[in-house]
Parts: sequence; structure tokens; C-alpha cells
Amino acid sequence: MTELISTEPATGAILWKGPTGNADEAVSKARDAWPKWAALPVTQRIEAVRRYANRVRGKADELAELISRETGKPMWESRTEVESVVNKVDISVTAYAERTPQRQLPSQPNMRTALRHKPHGVLAVLGPYNFPAHLPNGHIVPALIAGNTVVFKPSEKTPAVGQFLFDCFEKSGFPSGVVNILQGGPETGKQLSANEGIDGLLFTGSAQTGVALNRQFATRPDKILALEMGGNNPIIVWDTDDIHSAAVLVVQSAFLSAGQRCSAASRMIVKDELYDRVVKEVKRIADRLIIDEPFSKPAPFMGPVIDNQVADGLTESFLALMSHGGRPIKHMARPINDRPFLTPGIIDVTNMEERPDIELFGPILQIIRVESFDDAIAEANNTRYGLSASLIGGSPTQYDQFWSNSRAGIVNWNKMTVGASSSAPFGGIGLSGNHRPSAYYAADYCAYPVASMEAEQPRASIGVGLKDE
Repeated sequence: MTELISTEPATGAILWKGPTGNADEAVSKARDAWPKWAALPVTQRIEAVRRYANRVRGKADELAELISRETGKPMWESRTEVESVVNKVDISVTAYAERTPQRQLPSQPNMRTALRHKPHGVLAVLGPYNFPAHLPNGHIVPALIAGNTVVFKPSEKTPAVGQFLFDCFEKSGFPSGVVNILQGGPETGKQLSANEGIDGLLFTGSAQTGVALNRQFATRPDKILALEMGGNNPIIVWDTDDIHSAAVLVVQSAFLSAGQRCSAASRMIVKDELYDRVVKEVKRIADRLIIDEPFSKPAPFMGPVIDNQVADGLTESFLALMSHGGRPIKHMARPINDRPFLTPGIIDVTNMEERPDIELFGPILQIIRVESFDDAIAEANNTRYGLSASLIGGSPTQYDQFWSNSRAGIVNWNKMTVGASSSAPFGGIGLSGNHRPSAYYAADYCAYPVASMEAEQPRASIGVGLKDE
């Protein structure tokens, strides 16, 4: 059994150590606990997740500090994440009632036609590192309400937050085996996803891993697979008199969480005649962003990326864009050599012959200038991904055209690409997901519908096709 170590990206200090888990043991515990948990009335399962929410609420400051230490994100952002964890319970209760109801359907006399929903069984949850509490919580809570048991593997980069969540579940009175934690790296995740004892897998992470899981589950239509993956998201800036607000929305979309959001804007597509003013203002605001440790004063806009390996990869990606024809507007820099802090990088890639269609999961904004609105929409759709897209400026008619033609699961107008509502579905198409959106629609993949025709007494006859007696 190997040891897992988590370090603070902002300081390099060791934060947490623990042994890797055993997938077979975790799944076996979940399998044993499932029948009794699924048989409980939904009201009792809801009571349990409410106790969990109350426990997280009581430890909100402690959890927020831990998230900031383990991810490097500023405390103001970590507090927002903790609020989302708590609020998810009430949202999930409402969503379960709306999305997976029990209903009586029209039927023949002396018969009842009913619609009910059943849990799948044991669900594996693979969590990401950018929102190590909120995003796995968004799978776990709906799964539990529906009557599933869960095996949760946090990202190997944020095991401490994962352990904290598990402890909150365990100390909230959940029966043993209903929620299980499985610490470990990629190999542990592969063992979990391949385990015959799971009935499905709920994943948030990179497209590369999601595609691998899709291939793995291709011969297993009996297992539910929900994939929430990344994006190469466009933000179009069109006719607007408020250049400052447009630039603020672009900067927030591109650089919140140090660009480590699947819905972050990777590409700004701007009308040619607005180019100089918009780009100048975006750079001016980006130059003012405070980049510092999570607890520093004044509060930073963004902290480091998750680790030095990621920072090195992003720096190399920026240099690769430059070497292939990109024109730097604001150079990406490493202010501290041995720590993964990055300044935002802004680069004009209009004249690149081939722009890479990849998710650059960090603070890099590519700029593309176009002449017509049709060109802007075509450029926005010039990706295999399809998570989030936004139009800044433009007319209502142009927004209608943008909404109708955008290939994305989230389409906004004069709003950021990030910060989606938990009361709405969250998901995308293409390499961004497999048509199983999360957030409010997570209830859909946590239970399956069962249609029943029911009568208290058997009454039947055959009126045609019988020989005479």
C-alpha cells in the first residue's frame, strides 16, 4: 500500500498524508450497504443529507481554509465553494422531486398505471481538483437521495478536501458503507472504474480521461456513465459602447480560479473594428490583477495553479502558440520560480494557420479578430468541445442567432462563461460531455424510470384466435 501526499501549491508545505485505498474493499462495502439504504423512505435519505449539510455549514470556515490551502485559490472563492456545497442539498431535494417523481398516469378502468424511479445501485464518483468539494458533492448528494450508495475517489491532487467531505458524511449518521472514500492516484481510479461491483460511474475531469472511460464502458450498456468534461470556450465581443464592462466580463471568464474552470473562456472572438479598444482594456485590467497566496492581504484575484507540473505545461503551451504564429499581447510569466504562480497570458492567434483545439486549463486567453457576425459564430463553433459560450454586446436579434447556432450546453448573453446556476443543468456536447448534464439535472442519471401497469385482481380473457372447445 503506497502513501499519498498532498502539498500546498502556494507554499510547497506538506498538507496531508494517507494510504491509498483498496477499490475492491470499498465497492464491497457499498454493495453490502445498498439494499437497506435503497429500501429506506426517501424522506429518511433526505434527512440524512440535510444533517450532512448542517455539519458542513458548522465547519464552513475550516473547510474553506482547507480548500484554499490545498488548491491555492483565494479564501473568498473557497468560501463561495463551501456555500455551494451546503446549498446543493436543498437544490437536489427539489430536483429529485421534479425530475424523478412518482406519478399516476391515465389508464384503463380497474387498472393503475404508475411511474416511479429506482436507484442504480453502487455509483463510483471521480472528483476533480479545481472544485474538490463542490463538484464531487454535486454527484454524491443526488446519488444518495435517489437511493444509491457511493464510492468516492477524490483527485490525487486534493485528497485532504475529499477526506474532509467523507468525514462530514460519516459523522452525520449515515449507515456504514453508504458513503465510502477511496484515496489514490490514476491506477486506483482505473481499478475502481473497472470494478464489476459498480453500477455506474459519475465523472468530472479532463476530456482525455473522459474519452478513455467512454471506451471502457462502450461494451457495458448496463452501467450508467455520466461525463462532465472540459471546454475550449468562446466569448464573442461585438457591438457595445461599454468597453470596460465587456473587458471585465472577458477577464473574469478567462482568469477566475487561475483559468482552472471547465467553463473558462479560452478564446475571445472580437469584431475587427472594436479590436484595439477591447484588447487594450482587457490587458489593462489583466495587468492590475493581484496574484498571490490564498490568505494574503489585500485579497488576490487569483492564486497559483495546482502544481508546478501544470504550470510548466501551461508555460510551454504559451510558448508553442508564439512559435506557431501567435502574437503575444501579455506574456505569461512565473513570478516565483519554484512555485506554480502564473501571470495571465494573452495572445493573438488570428494569423495562426492551425489553432490547437485543446483545453488549456489555466490563465491563457487566445484572441481572434473577425469581420462579420457569421464569422464570429463560425469561429466560436470551431471546436470539438461544446460546454460554454457567451456573447458580449450585440442586439437581441444577434443573440437569438448566436443562441440558435451555438454548439454549447451553456449559452449566455452579456454574462461570463463561468458561474452557472446550480438550479439549471450544467453540461455540454462534443468532447465536453455525453449528454448527461449535471447540477439540477443530476437526478436524471442517479435513478432510472420504471413504468408499471397494476391491478388488484387478475382479470383476463382472449377474444380472438382460439379454437372452439
